[in-house]
Amino acid sequence: MSVKEATARIKINKLLEAAGWRFFADGKSPANIQLEPSISIKTQDLDALGQNFEKSSKGFIDFLLLNEKGFPFIVLEAKAENKSPMDGKEQARKYARSQNCRFIILSNGNLHYFWDLERGNPYVITTFPTPTSVMGYQKSIPDPKRLIEETVDDNYIVLTQRPNYAADAAWKNEAERQGFIDANSLRFLRPYQKKAIVALQNAVKDGKDRFLFEMATGTGKTLTSAAVIKLILRTGNARRVLFLVDRLELEDQAKKAFHKVLANDYKTVIYKENRDDWRHAEIVVTTVQSLLFNNKYQQLFSPTDFDLVISDEAHRSIGGNARAVFDFFIGYKLGLTATPRDYLKKFDKSKPTTRDPREYERRLLLDTYRTFGCEDGQPTYRYSLLDGVKDGFLINPTVVDARSEITTQLLSENGFVVELKDDQGEDQKETYKQREFEKRFFADSTNQLLCKTFLEHALRDPVSGEIGKAIVFAVSQNHAQKLVQILNLMADIMFPGKYQSNFAVQVTSRIPKSQQFTINFTNNNLLGSANFLPTYKTSKARVCVTVGMMTTGYDCPDLLNLGLFRPIFSPTDFIQIKGRGTRKHNFLEQLRDEDLKALIRQPRKTAYKLFDFFANCEYFEEDFNYDEIIKLPQGKGKEEGGGGPGPTVTTYEHLGADIVSSIKEEIIGTEGMKIDRMFYEKFEDTIREDPAIVEAVEAGQWDRVIDYVNREVFDKPNEFYTLDKLRKAAAVDRRLSLREILEKIFGLIPRFKSRDELLEEEFSKFVADYKPEEAEAIPALKNYFKAYATSDQIRHIIETREYTDLATNPIFSTRDLRAVPEQYRTIIPNYIKDYVPLNQFAA
Repeated sequence: MSVKEATARIKINKLLEAAGWRFFADGKSPANIQLEPSISIKTQDLDALGQNFEKSSKGFIDFLLLNEKGFPFIVLEAKAENKSPMDGKEQARKYARSQNCRFIILSNGNLHYFWDLERGNPYVITTFPTPTSVMGYQKSIPDPKRLIEETVDDNYIVLTQRPNYAADAAWKNEAERQGFIDANSLRFLRPYQKKAIVALQNAVKDGKDRFLFEMATGTGKTLTSAAVIKLILRTGNARRVLFLVDRLELEDQAKKAFHKVLANDYKTVIYKENRDDWRHAEIVVTTVQSLLFNNKYQQLFSPTDFDLVISDEAHRSIGGNARAVFDFFIGYKLGLTATPRDYLKKFDKSKPTTRDPREYERRLLLDTYRTFGCEDGQPTYRYSLLDGVKDGFLINPTVVDARSEITTQLLSENGFVVELKDDQGEDQKETYKQREFEKRFFADSTNQLLCKTFLEHALRDPVSGEIGKAIVFAVSQNHAQKLVQILNLMADIMFPGKYQSNFAVQVTSRIPKSQQFTINFTNNNLLGSANFLPTYKTSKARVCVTVGMMTTGYDCPDLLNLGLFRPIFSPTDFIQIKGRGTRKHNFLEQLRDEDLKALIRQPRKTAYKLFDFFANCEYFEEDFNYDEIIKLPQGKGKEEGGGGPGPTVTTYEHLGADIVSSIKEEIIGTEGMKIDRMFYEKFEDTIREDPAIVEAVEAGQWDRVIDYVNREVFDKPNEFYTLDKLRKAAAVDRRLSLREILEKIFGLIPRFKSRDELLEEEFSKFVADYKPEEAEAIPALKNYFKAYATSDQIRHIIETREYTDLATNPIFSTRDLRAVPEQYRTIIPNYIKDYVPLNQFAA
């Protein structure tokens, strides 16, 4: 037998044993792996099985996996590495039916499929399911027909404490008119939410098991998810559901939402370490990070543990390493996102190496659509912000585009140029761009001006007349602290005696109980309540100044103002921030004075302002129709450079002589020098001991973490940690990202993968997506895939079609190209451009 066959056999044996299947009895546990009836093995024959597995003297060998009673349970059809697992599909089906088995595993050691004959098509898995998990999975017999025909009406989802008058049409109409916010404990599905469910049912009817809902912020994605969960559980098409979120605070929010509307029928739990509660619940909520930690999802779960996996903010929660968690489980998959694919305007995909931040967002979005079977760019269901505004459910912003002379120069192509003298008296020039505001370029006068403009033009609360509740997004935590101080001083001048430095409050990771602050702000009791009117419940603190918190999933319907006091380069961040203000609200709900209610002319929220001081709207939407444009007056004070740091020269005078004493050469291996390893370990300790970093990592707020490490940890005296030093200390054959290093420190990944391991993973995804029928061409496809992904020279040759240059190329030759089937010579480069971040392979 060939080496490929032997290698595949060894891999399959290990996968079976890792999943708890036994070739031989173990104590009181009998063997539960049996070869087909005509074949038998003894303990001493196991090694031989690795040399000759596909054929015996009596024909093909199939594995028969047994249940706890010793009856046939799963047929495992094994193929050599160079053959497609699907080659044995029909043979396996025939054998499974002869043995009365519902389940089949098809594998060549590298690519595996789990096939439930009751559900339809084979499904790619990354590891083998455990006996216990499949036995539980077997108890559910799917009935797609029932799922498709289930009627989902307005009252499909109701609160657990539904009042007797729930069916009253007048109450229902009022609830709808108010934006479907709970009205006297009522909740009804909106028309577009029901359309989303119908779209999913139609997709199931078409044989699909992956769905993507693209719904604007504020349109009730969680409530729609609850309806989907009830639909699939109620119709017997699932036993257990996994709801994935990407931030810690969203766990509790999702659990409460599901408990509110599903508690009468189903149990919801948040998965926690060392707890088995999830086994006794129908709905399990968790962060992706919890499952990634030390590969917990592989160690404690089986691919058949969940029949429906829902990914909240899908393009975030399945990006990077998190994709492995999502792909691990079989069954129905539903993705939720508020970021439309066509939002990435003016992005030139022909230049995949650009540093434009939209490239990363584009890859995430494309990967999201592909993951959920929407390669054509059309989600299963779409309900945009414009749809919500048109239908009267959401509010578009009033954009306040405001720029000072300094910010205008920072935003220009030339930037803000500062002339100064260095320590040696030489004339120097420094140029600053908008990205460097409050990082390298500091201007107190600009911050003063932005705050003054914001307060003068902010929308007022329609009941109390004070500044409407607001969230301001700062560059950094230090910048947030500055803005809070300025806003509180200005508030004292505008409203004498009304605030005692509690008008604005900093809500960032280094502030104790900052997460509770966000909850209190929503509940209108942050730093107190009723500052102006005793009968009016509204937060005494009017402005929360944050950096990365209060974006994704944060609900505060009575927000009237949003301030972008920083440049934003991520389309997703921009959409999420903008979405905080789109919800409707009736301010009379907070007022207890009936006489005063009659005097309020416009108690409903009909608009909110988005203050844009760094042309963010222009950056994302070139033709944006601004509703309000304000030209800021020139600030006074330090506008010329604003204290931006100039170049510094460190001098050192050595007065003595020096000679060479000795020379010694030493080749350092991949393990690096001890000082490198100690340097890295010391950095690990520094990171783990920083509470701000720990909190942000637990919350999954990676932008905050990376920004904090760059500002507060790198290039500081004593250690002078830098990313380049850490990369050298890690001794990996590729260019590690800071996020990877931090994920390793916090156990979210067990180790750094080598360049070839990443290439193998990316190629496996490609094979899983395209399922090449030319199994014998897989080695050639892999060779081509790796060469194109890692070599600038090969990419240039392929793009320019200068194929003669391959004749002398040591990496990928003309002969190698000929071995690649014609259609894949174009498919693979296009796939890599769209889905594979090439910078991860850089040395």
